[in-house]
Amino acid sequence: MAKHRRSTQQCVNTKMPEGLTDEFKRRVLALRSFPKGDYLKSEFFSKFVSSDTDPAETRRLRAITKWLAVERDNEATNDRLFLTPEDFQILPRVSFGAFVSFCRDLISDIIGETAPVEALIGAFSGGASTSRSRASSYPASKYLGKAHVTARCLDLFEDISSEMPGWLADGTVLDYEIVPGNVMFTVPKKTDIDRCACKEPDLNMFIQKGIGSHFRDCLRRTGINLNDQSINRSLARSGSLTGELATFDLSSASDSVTTELVSMLLPECWYTLLDSVRSPVTIIDGEEHRNHMFSSMGNGFTFELESLLFYTLTRAICFFTGTRGIVSVYGDDIICPTGISNVLPFVFGYFGFTVNLDKSFVSGDIRESCGGHYQNGRDITPFYVKAPIATLVDVIDVANKLRRWAEIEDYSILDPEVEDIWLWLKSFVPSNLWGGGDTTFKYQLVSRDVSSCRLVEKTRRLDNGTGGYYHWLNATWDRTCLRDGVSTSTRTLSVPEYRIRPVRLSAVPRLLAWFHSELR
Repeated sequence: MAKHRRSTQQCVNTKMPEGLTDEFKRRVLALRSFPKGDYLKSEFFSKFVSSDTDPAETRRLRAITKWLAVERDNEATNDRLFLTPEDFQILPRVSFGAFVSFCRDLISDIIGETAPVEALIGAFSGGASTSRSRASSYPASKYLGKAHVTARCLDLFEDISSEMPGWLADGTVLDYEIVPGNVMFTVPKKTDIDRCACKEPDLNMFIQKGIGSHFRDCLRRTGINLNDQSINRSLARSGSLTGELATFDLSSASDSVTTELVSMLLPECWYTLLDSVRSPVTIIDGEEHRNHMFSSMGNGFTFELESLLFYTLTRAICFFTGTRGIVSVYGDDIICPTGISNVLPFVFGYFGFTVNLDKSFVSGDIRESCGGHYQNGRDITPFYVKAPIATLVDVIDVANKLRRWAEIEDYSILDPEVEDIWLWLKSFVPSNLWGGGDTTFKYQLVSRDVSSCRLVEKTRRLDNGTGGYYHWLNATWDRTCLRDGVSTSTRTLSVPEYRIRPVRLSAVPRLLAWFHSELR
């Protein structure tokens, strides 16, 4: 058995014949014309990156140039919002002052006027930080060694350190280095351009994630569940059938949330808190850039903050136009009544956001949200080939994506139109790897054959040690019984529940004093 397992591990990177990618593309493009197939043909290679596409440095330079252009727009937006008079008509017979006041009140209702202490106790993720590369950034490691932090965030972190469950609560001295802000990097996005994101300082990210989780909980109580993309996909499908709902997507949405907008709409206490843990500076190839945006992709609360703002702006438009209907957001994926689709682009534009016309759908029978594409109620979601089909894992991955795309709804059988392509891909996969049941899994080919084995990857076992213990304490500090927040066995669940010490609130006076000093 051990010998067989070693052989399957070696199969992971088995090389495939040259030209497989081009042949697969040719076969798909040769499919007969039908709506779902035509949509796939227009999309499936739009994110493809290889040595034959634009060089990595060119894609990166374009991404940074675009990011800096957005920042110039952000500077103009900050000036515009600051100078806008109260009586400016943001909508017919609706003053700017009244619109902003409605948004402020709604946000206060959702997140409250002040931040609870528990919202500041966050967590570390497995993403890269300014002090650690992605390869060495597993969460447990960030509880040990030197941590990066901005100066303002350090003041706040030291105030809440006594509240940390286990970690730092015993008087452990934190080894830290003050840095000016985050560091930009890029990741592949499309054939011709990358996407910019930023690595945050460690301790900033820790508190950012706590704030983000708190916002997420507040939004869920409002009816916006950021843990479930299927809600938006279901609404998009409904909109493609009835035409009553429009789907909007924004360009560079998170990078277009400006400092003035957040200052204008959030309660003063919340703004002061968020401003203290954001990165005011972004390091781009060693050069410092003073940010006009409030936070970028990579910040631990950016996604939740933009969701809160977009929901609020959309709700305000519905209120002042007297439009009833469903409003749902997931980041910059916005679903709203079609009745406000003619005014939403202007209002959002005034606050600094640009509607992506290529990915927004107001009329016709197509809607798209959260990766789900629908035409007249039918799922036409494409799949993407993002890199050359060069290894066995690549073949299995593409074959499973093709199968998922081609399966006839409710029948789990392949569309005869594409079965020949799938069978051709199957011929490159050893028969002992046939028989999988999950099309999202790339280590076994999904088919009706009897399952035999699957590919495995070699993994490096990390000795989490003390850091792992701190990570566990932090992840479970607010549990009130054994079953909260962790997966447990049936036997464990039979153990009587016990109470865990709640978070201490001894830091409240110090935090209030800190907020007061910041507001002055």
